[in-house]
Amino acid sequence: MVGISGRSPVIIAGQFSFKNGEERVEKNYPTLLKEIKAVISAVSAEKHRTKKSKEKTMLGKMLFDPTALNETIKTDFFARRWKAVKVPCEYPTKYYAPDYIPKALNRGAFREMDFVKKKLGVEVQFGKYSFMVYNVCAKMTIFRNLGHIDTGVEVVPIKKFADEMSTGVSYFEQFVWDLEKRGVADIDIPVLILGIDA
Repeated sequence: MVGISGRSPVIIAGQFSFKNGEERVEKNYPTLLKEIKAVISAVSAEKHRTKKSKEKTMLGKMLFDPTALNETIKTDFFARRWKAVKVPCEYPTKYYAPDYIPKALNRGAFREMDFVKKKLGVEVQFGKYSFMVYNVCAKMTIFRNLGHIDTGVEVVPIKKFADEMSTGVSYFEQFVWDLEKRGVADIDIPVLILGIDA
């Protein structure tokens, strides 16, 4: 789809409600959901087809640059007064074996959520599959336990969009299949998964 201005906006091509995430977001955060959709649709996809592939399977092909897409999205979220939330990690040392002498742990370790506003957390993921799973099945629960969020939104590419990026970028369809097969645990929080396409 190309708009009247000649740009090709990014669209929401799929939605998956994990632990009633869609219902929770629409009921408790309708205004913030509109903001999220506005941020997504404001991205001009073709403007970010700037990465020349060096991979054998698509040598020389112009691909979407995930880093540039992420930066554009981040700028728009911050302009709308969403905040990144960073929490320091105090790693425990009491679980080492009594005779083990550990090397000093790195100082400054932290976990960060991309965007938070009014207890709604948003993660935008154009990376590997393991990061998507970590965001929804671990990080969002941690940030809920720390009192920063109570509901989440995860924005990921659908397969068609991911295929136009570097290899290794995971996608909505794979993620949803695994979440459906995994099921929901008591500690999970409601998350709306949005699959986007160019």
